[in-house]
Amino acid sequence: MRERINNQIRAKELRVIGSGNENLGVLSLNEALAIAEEQGLDLIEISPNALPPVAKIMEFGKHQYETSKKQKKARAGSKPTETKSIQIKIGTGEHDLSLKAKTASKWLNEGHRIKIELFLVGRSKFMDEKFLQERLDRVLKLITENYKVAEGYKRGPKGLTITIEKAK
Repeated sequence: MRERINNQIRAKELRVIGSGNENLGVLSLNEALAIAEEQGLDLIEISPNALPPVAKIMEFGKHQYETSKKQKKARAGSKPTETKSIQIKIGTGEHDLSLKAKTASKWLNEGHRIKIELFLVGRSKFMDEKFLQERLDRVLKLITENYKVAEGYKRGPKGLTITIEKAK
Protein backbone atom coordinates (compact mmCIF):
# COMPACT_ATOMS: atom_id res chain seq x y z
CA MET A 1 0.00 0.00 0.00
CA ARG A 2 2.83 2.38 0.90
CA GLU A 3 4.41 2.08 -2.58
CA ARG A 4 1.09 2.96 -4.27
CA ILE A 5 0.66 6.03 -2.07
CA ASN A 6 4.25 7.17 -2.67
CA ASN A 7 3.67 6.97 -6.43
CA GLN A 8 0.52 9.11 -6.24
CA ILE A 9 1.88 11.80 -3.92
CA ARG A 10 5.10 13.37 -5.18
CA ALA A 11 5.28 16.49 -3.00
CA LYS A 12 7.68 16.65 -0.05
CA GLU A 13 5.25 18.53 2.17
CA LEU A 14 1.49 18.14 2.46
CA ARG A 15 -1.34 19.87 4.26
CA VAL A 16 -2.83 16.95 6.17
CA ILE A 17 -6.41 16.56 7.38
CA GLY A 18 -6.99 13.99 10.08
CA SER A 19 -9.57 11.20 10.20
CA GLY A 20 -11.93 13.39 12.26
CA ASN A 21 -11.65 16.29 9.74
CA GLU A 22 -9.21 18.17 11.99
CA ASN A 23 -6.36 20.09 10.39
CA LEU A 24 -3.01 18.54 11.32
CA GLY A 25 -1.08 21.28 9.51
CA VAL A 26 1.72 21.03 6.96
CA LEU A 27 3.69 17.82 7.47
CA SER A 28 6.31 15.95 5.49
CA LEU A 29 5.20 12.96 3.46
CA ASN A 30 6.93 10.51 5.79
CA GLU A 31 5.30 12.03 8.90
CA ALA A 32 1.87 11.89 7.29
CA LEU A 33 2.35 8.26 6.24
CA ALA A 34 3.51 7.35 9.74
CA ILE A 35 0.39 8.92 11.28
CA ALA A 36 -1.84 7.11 8.77
CA GLU A 37 -0.20 3.73 9.43
CA GLU A 38 -0.41 4.32 13.18
CA GLN A 39 -4.19 4.76 12.86
CA GLY A 40 -4.52 1.85 10.41
CA LEU A 41 -5.87 4.12 7.66
CA ASP A 42 -4.77 5.33 4.24
CA LEU A 43 -3.28 8.67 3.16
CA ILE A 44 -5.31 9.98 0.22
CA GLU A 45 -4.41 13.02 -1.87
CA ILE A 46 -7.54 15.18 -2.06
CA SER A 47 -6.35 18.32 -3.83
CA PRO A 48 -3.12 17.82 -5.80
CA ASN A 49 -3.11 21.29 -7.40
CA ALA A 50 -3.16 23.24 -4.12
CA LEU A 51 0.04 24.65 -2.62
CA PRO A 52 0.98 22.62 -0.63
CA PRO A 53 -1.11 19.65 -1.83
CA VAL A 54 -3.89 18.52 0.51
CA ALA A 55 -4.07 14.93 1.74
CA LYS A 56 -6.55 13.28 4.10
CA ILE A 57 -6.18 10.34 6.44
CA MET A 58 -9.14 8.01 5.91
CA GLU A 59 -10.20 4.62 4.51
CA PHE A 60 -9.74 4.44 0.76
CA GLY A 61 -13.02 2.54 0.27
CA LYS A 62 -14.91 5.22 2.18
CA HIS A 63 -13.31 7.89 -0.01
CA GLN A 64 -14.37 6.05 -3.20
CA TYR A 65 -17.92 5.68 -1.86
CA GLU A 66 -18.21 9.39 -0.99
CA THR A 67 -16.90 10.56 -4.38
CA SER A 68 -19.27 8.24 -6.29
CA LYS A 69 -22.17 9.48 -4.16
CA LYS A 70 -21.28 13.13 -4.94
CA GLN A 71 -21.09 12.35 -8.66
CA LYS A 72 -24.49 10.63 -8.62
CA LYS A 73 -26.04 13.58 -6.82
CA ALA A 74 -24.56 16.02 -9.37
CA ARG A 75 -25.88 13.94 -12.28
CA ALA A 76 -29.35 13.72 -10.73
CA GLY A 77 -29.50 17.48 -10.18
CA SER A 78 -28.57 18.40 -13.73
CA LYS A 79 -31.28 18.47 -16.36
CA PRO A 80 -30.38 17.45 -19.89
CA THR A 81 -31.13 20.21 -22.37
CA GLU A 82 -32.54 19.44 -25.75
CA THR A 83 -32.55 21.40 -28.96
CA LYS A 84 -36.21 21.83 -29.82
CA SER A 85 -37.20 22.74 -33.35
CA ILE A 86 -39.82 25.08 -34.78
CA GLN A 87 -40.55 25.17 -38.51
CA ILE A 88 -42.15 28.09 -40.31
CA LYS A 89 -42.69 28.92 -43.95
CA ILE A 90 -42.63 32.25 -45.75
CA GLY A 91 -46.41 32.49 -45.86
CA THR A 92 -47.07 31.49 -42.23
CA GLY A 93 -49.72 33.79 -40.76
CA GLU A 94 -49.34 36.07 -37.74
CA HIS A 95 -51.60 33.97 -35.49
CA ASP A 96 -49.64 30.79 -36.22
CA LEU A 97 -46.39 32.65 -35.62
CA SER A 98 -47.62 33.89 -32.24
CA LEU A 99 -48.58 30.32 -31.24
CA LYS A 100 -45.15 29.04 -32.25
CA ALA A 101 -43.49 31.92 -30.39
CA LYS A 102 -45.54 31.07 -27.30
CA THR A 103 -44.32 27.46 -27.32
CA ALA A 104 -40.77 28.68 -27.97
CA SER A 105 -41.03 30.97 -24.92
CA LYS A 106 -42.20 28.01 -22.82
CA TRP A 107 -39.26 25.90 -24.01
CA LEU A 108 -36.79 28.70 -23.33
CA ASN A 109 -38.20 29.02 -19.81
CA GLU A 110 -37.53 25.28 -19.31
CA GLY A 111 -33.91 25.84 -20.42
CA HIS A 112 -33.97 24.22 -23.86
CA ARG A 113 -32.24 25.53 -26.98
CA ILE A 114 -34.51 26.29 -29.92
CA LYS A 115 -33.72 25.92 -33.58
CA ILE A 116 -36.06 28.02 -35.70
CA GLU A 117 -36.17 26.85 -39.31
CA LEU A 118 -37.53 28.82 -42.22
CA PHE A 119 -38.59 26.02 -44.53
CA LEU A 120 -38.14 26.98 -48.19
CA VAL A 121 -39.82 25.25 -51.10
CA GLY A 122 -39.30 25.69 -54.84
CA ARG A 123 -38.46 29.19 -56.04
CA SER A 124 -38.43 30.62 -52.52
CA LYS A 125 -34.99 29.00 -52.05
CA PHE A 126 -33.54 31.63 -54.35
CA MET A 127 -35.07 34.71 -52.67
CA ASP A 128 -33.03 37.57 -51.24
CA GLU A 129 -31.21 36.63 -48.02
CA LYS A 130 -32.29 39.79 -46.16
CA PHE A 131 -35.95 39.12 -46.95
CA LEU A 132 -35.63 35.59 -45.55
CA GLN A 133 -33.92 36.87 -42.40
CA GLU A 134 -36.77 39.34 -41.89
CA ARG A 135 -39.21 36.43 -42.06
CA LEU A 136 -37.27 34.65 -39.30
CA ASP A 137 -37.11 37.87 -37.25
CA ARG A 138 -40.92 38.02 -37.20
CA VAL A 139 -40.94 34.99 -34.88
CA LEU A 140 -38.03 36.27 -32.78
CA LYS A 141 -39.90 39.53 -32.06
CA LEU A 142 -42.89 37.59 -30.71
CA ILE A 143 -40.87 35.53 -28.18
CA THR A 144 -41.49 36.85 -24.66
CA GLU A 145 -38.56 35.24 -22.81
CA ASN A 146 -35.09 36.80 -22.76
CA TYR A 147 -32.86 34.93 -25.18
CA LYS A 148 -29.52 35.15 -26.90
CA VAL A 149 -28.54 33.92 -30.33
CA ALA A 150 -26.44 30.77 -29.96
CA GLU A 151 -25.85 30.24 -33.68
CA GLY A 152 -26.57 32.97 -36.19
CA TYR A 153 -28.36 32.65 -39.52
CA LYS A 154 -27.25 29.55 -41.40
CA ARG A 155 -28.23 28.52 -44.89
CA GLY A 156 -29.03 24.82 -45.15
CA PRO A 157 -30.41 22.58 -47.88
CA LYS A 158 -33.99 23.02 -46.64
CA GLY A 159 -33.80 26.71 -45.85
CA LEU A 160 -32.56 29.22 -43.28
CA THR A 161 -32.05 28.41 -39.57
CA ILE A 162 -31.17 30.27 -36.38
CA THR A 163 -30.57 28.77 -32.93
CA ILE A 164 -31.41 30.63 -29.71
CA GLU A 165 -31.03 29.84 -26.01
CA LYS A 166 -32.06 31.40 -22.73
CA ALA A 167 -30.06 34.46 -21.71
CA LYS A 168 -28.47 34.11 -18.32
